[in-house]
Amino acid sequence: MGVVDSPSSSSPVTITVTSSPTGGGCHGLTSPVRRHSLSTNPNSPLSGKKFRGSSGGRYLSMSKESTDEFVAYTVHIPPTPDNRTVTDSQNSPIGSRKSYRNEHPSEGYIKDTIFTGGFNSVTKAHVRKSSEDEPMVMKCKNMCQMEGCDEKKAEAKCDCGYIICRECYLDCVGIGGGCCPGCKEAYRGISDDDESDEEPKSEAKDQANPLPSKGGRGRMEKNFSLVQSFKNQNHDFDHSRWLFETKGTYGYGNALWPSDGYEVGRGVDRSSNPPDFSNRGNRPLTRKVGISAAIISPYRLLMVLRLGALACFLTWRISHPNHDAMWLWILSVVCEVWFAISWLLDQLPKLCPVKRITDLSVLKERFESSGPNLRNPKGLSDLPGIDVFVSTADAEKEPPLVTANTILSILAVDYPVEKVACYLSDDGGSLVTFEALAEAASFARIWVPFCKKHNIEPRNPEAYFGQKRDPLKNKVKLDFVRDRRRVKREYDEFKVRINALPESIRRRSDAYNTQQEIRAKRKQAELGEDLSEPIKVPKATWMSDGTHWHGTWSSAEEGHSRGDHEGIIQIMLVPPNAEPLYGNEVDEKNMIDTTDVDVRMPMLVYVSREKRPGFDHNKKAGAMNSLVRASAIMSNGAFILNLDCDHYIYNSLALREGMCFMLDKGGDRICYVQFPQRFECVDPNDRYANHNTVFFDVSMRALDGLQGPMYVGTGCVFRRIALYGFSPPRATEHHGWFGSRKTRKLLRKPNVQKDQEDDEMFLPMIGSKDDEEEVSRSLLTKQFGNSTPLVDSIAVAEFGGRLLHELRGKGCQGRPAGSLAVQREPLDASALAEAVGVISCYYEDKTEWGKRVGWIYGSITEDVVTGYRMHNRGWRSIYCVTKRDAFRGTAPINLTDRLIQVLRWATGSVEIFFSRNNALFASPRMKFLQRVAYFNVGMYPFTSVFLLVYCVLPALSLFSGKFIVQSLNITFLVFLLAITITLCMLAILEIKWSGITLEDWWRNEQFWLIGGTSAHPAAVIQGLLKVIAGVDISFTLTSKSSAPDDGEDEFAELYEFRWTVLMIPPITIILLNMIAIAVGTFRTVYSPFPQWSKLLGGVFFSFWVLSHLYPFAKGLMGRRGKVPTIVFLWSALICIVVSLLAVYVYPPSGHQDFTSFQFP
Repeated sequence: MGVVDSPSSSSPVTITVTSSPTGGGCHGLTSPVRRHSLSTNPNSPLSGKKFRGSSGGRYLSMSKESTDEFVAYTVHIPPTPDNRTVTDSQNSPIGSRKSYRNEHPSEGYIKDTIFTGGFNSVTKAHVRKSSEDEPMVMKCKNMCQMEGCDEKKAEAKCDCGYIICRECYLDCVGIGGGCCPGCKEAYRGISDDDESDEEPKSEAKDQANPLPSKGGRGRMEKNFSLVQSFKNQNHDFDHSRWLFETKGTYGYGNALWPSDGYEVGRGVDRSSNPPDFSNRGNRPLTRKVGISAAIISPYRLLMVLRLGALACFLTWRISHPNHDAMWLWILSVVCEVWFAISWLLDQLPKLCPVKRITDLSVLKERFESSGPNLRNPKGLSDLPGIDVFVSTADAEKEPPLVTANTILSILAVDYPVEKVACYLSDDGGSLVTFEALAEAASFARIWVPFCKKHNIEPRNPEAYFGQKRDPLKNKVKLDFVRDRRRVKREYDEFKVRINALPESIRRRSDAYNTQQEIRAKRKQAELGEDLSEPIKVPKATWMSDGTHWHGTWSSAEEGHSRGDHEGIIQIMLVPPNAEPLYGNEVDEKNMIDTTDVDVRMPMLVYVSREKRPGFDHNKKAGAMNSLVRASAIMSNGAFILNLDCDHYIYNSLALREGMCFMLDKGGDRICYVQFPQRFECVDPNDRYANHNTVFFDVSMRALDGLQGPMYVGTGCVFRRIALYGFSPPRATEHHGWFGSRKTRKLLRKPNVQKDQEDDEMFLPMIGSKDDEEEVSRSLLTKQFGNSTPLVDSIAVAEFGGRLLHELRGKGCQGRPAGSLAVQREPLDASALAEAVGVISCYYEDKTEWGKRVGWIYGSITEDVVTGYRMHNRGWRSIYCVTKRDAFRGTAPINLTDRLIQVLRWATGSVEIFFSRNNALFASPRMKFLQRVAYFNVGMYPFTSVFLLVYCVLPALSLFSGKFIVQSLNITFLVFLLAITITLCMLAILEIKWSGITLEDWWRNEQFWLIGGTSAHPAAVIQGLLKVIAGVDISFTLTSKSSAPDDGEDEFAELYEFRWTVLMIPPITIILLNMIAIAVGTFRTVYSPFPQWSKLLGGVFFSFWVLSHLYPFAKGLMGRRGKVPTIVFLWSALICIVVSLLAVYVYPPSGHQDFTSFQFP
């Protein structure tokens, strides 16, 4: 028996490998783990012993004398070549070329290990070794071939083609006799300049590298790709240290350009002229373009004119009551006043729409230099890291194939590979999702290089292969057709494997469970027990390696259900090296030629947070906060992209577009960049306004001219420290009437002795005194939890999100160019053990998570509340509309699903209205019009109450023979005409500056009334019940449809009828108005004194209501126009009720007392 320690000496996990094979040719791995070794919560039942601290903030036993303090577990791993879940897809064989392993010793351990743990379980590392040897990878094409040298900037100095860097070449010339190491022949044409360059470089040049780490607070800090301590450094950046090499004429840092030029980097020719820094420094990354004055000025003028017309109309209506029908007049006037207020709240934030343009060439020039230089010796990317979060909760409603395609689009994104990390949050703990992600990681080996080689768009395989256009357009490489055919075949097989996963898991689990039952029966017989007694064997869900799945079982046993399972972390793809790794030519194992393609892929991690009964898991917001904490320990990207599982990256440059805003001048005040949502698989007529273009292209673009758009739940790039709840570096406070008086504030670290506002959190200043730093650190521990690596990562994330020194704002800190061009340290077991701890169910106890830190709890619409809190602290956001859609997703095209979705949004708005997140209580840092927009978000569902009444008024008018006004005189008609014309002109101008179509605007108007008479009233009732009676609101997950099979109708769900009680109010309104039109018409025709004006008025308003409800009525009839039986039943019931009410109110002549009741 041999003992194999984990690669990190500080790892709390020790793996003991035994040579006794059990389970059929597999390795037996036994790990003794201290029972109380991994608890961070003092209230946890795992605490209470004496421990010594580890670097990760966890604890290890001081002694191992007592064997009962350890729990031993063994994992049997059979070879599973069909399901290689952790194969390093970044490594590929290269044939006869020189190669080396692209793997840190610890990476080979963690990538084959599932880490689990939580409240009632010890953190364990379950090793899953593959039966195959680890593949090899090829070095960079231009990398020096000298043994032990990894310099990338190399070239062939000899005719034999041997690639060598400048330093090795000079060594060969000076020491090796001038012979080529490859062919052993003498170099030709050795110049004096080459020999003179052998002088050692100055100390100043050696020090002009990215800032080193000074000291360490533990090993865990080495996992971050940035410096860990800055407190001994000056706040102001010493430009003289980085600008020019000097001969010492004027001391350290020569301000004059040397006469003989300056060597910018290795292998770069000297130049007698200084470089021109002005052109690059002055070019902005983004530009704000205002709307043409020829459009926006009339638009604002029409707003004022319509507001005046509404004021005059309401004044006239109030001063001219209808004495013949006062009840009808009062109801109509109240509704009209509310509609006027609602229109004003919706229209005011649209006064300042803007458009924005990015320049990706400047981004590449500024942060991705073409080669090595003084600030960036290895020529690495200086862009900040981005962590991508993908969330899923139900493998049945959210098909794994949809999630896998989203993951593949992320892995193939056009962004520095070493800067991207992808995390999948599986809140359901499903083995189907886990194995689907493993299959996606395997298929990515061929998909990602194919996308990079042929510049494929979009990089979602389902969307790409499903395009109805010529795939050969603009393709010039001769091997494209062959590569596409092979990748398509592989993807078809990949889809079959994904679709077969549920049945495969079921059969596998049944087979293993049967074996367990047989063993239990045998044991029962051996013990002599009564065989007739039933044996309770848990119906477990089994993994492909013959072990129990640590998440949710299909049988929902205790400890393995949706709301009760361990926390799980599995690294599917390990972090890549910073230097490019190229593939090889086509052979038996490689389907496409990747010799010129960088085959690295981003880190991919599966995360399922721990859930236990008795703990509030806070739905999606809780899952997102778990990802924030785990990612801070594992990759700690300065920015976070949040995507739903059905929203994939449609534009591979989307991340670069977002970074243009974050890294441009003034970008340190931006908390997030929101992209518009675009949808696929929506019917061509967009019957239920699924595209929602009026909101995304009109309202959100208008908010961009204020303090920024709202966060809509997906397609958003966050600044990590803004999610942490910190205030921006500077903010503007608005006081006085309508925020006319502005006060600019520079938010520095406050005095820790002062009492701070509840909503205020300041980032500690780097370089502060030791005592202040300790106080600040203790405060952060209380707010973020008892995880030392998590607290230490905050300053690193803040540094990574800073602007360059030349772009920083006044009084703000920046970072030197090239400071992020560093190699990320590899992960180890202690980091993953810490990550498992921060996703435990009890970690958030007595912390600020969900209150001020991370996604905010307490509302179904956590996205709106989270964005509101950031704006309330003074941050601003940006709306990024790209030429090619950044992201695309799916939308529910079924009427019932659409109404349920709108119900959830409206219910969240009601919760916001009755909470402290109401914009009436906003801070002075929020602009007045931004506050109006947020107030309207919480108030719009209440419009449904007045809308219901107003839609019934035409029917009541026709039934009673009365009207909302006493007579249709010219004044009423003029006001009505002015209001209608100004509304239409405003719509036309909105179409002009936003780019939407008239059909989009009309569909939005129609569904506004459909939702306002169905889902919104129910939301108001649910919200009031929660506020008054404390009734909790259940969260209904919207079903995501997968791609239709061949021969299936793409829009089959559009015509599928599913009954819901939300349909009752619209059906009632439709029937009432139709019956009322018939009754009013017959009454007027057969009346001795017909009142045609009142009939026309009532019929006109009834048709106005029915025209808005037409898509709803069409949805009731399905594909073939057949009305469901339930609709007939409700129609008959409503007709009977209406007839009885009509007879009761207006009884036939001569029978006035027929309703009276008398005893016999």
